[in-house]
Amino acid sequence: MEEYICTVCGYVYKPGEGDPDSGIEAGTPFDYISDSWVCPVCGAAKDDFEPLEEI
Repeated sequence: MEEYICTVCGYVYKPGEGDPDSGIEAGTPFDYISDSWVCPVCGAAKDDFEPLEEI
């Protein structure tokens, strides 16, 4: 599964880890996360993330 990076702060969303503090279970692909989800580090919108290899 593809990892995504926050273009604001550099946080990397790793599907294998998920975001348990936000209720995102491990194994959840980025595309399956709600559009209302925000970066757990800086609060940036999901739209501010890009696939990791494109950076």
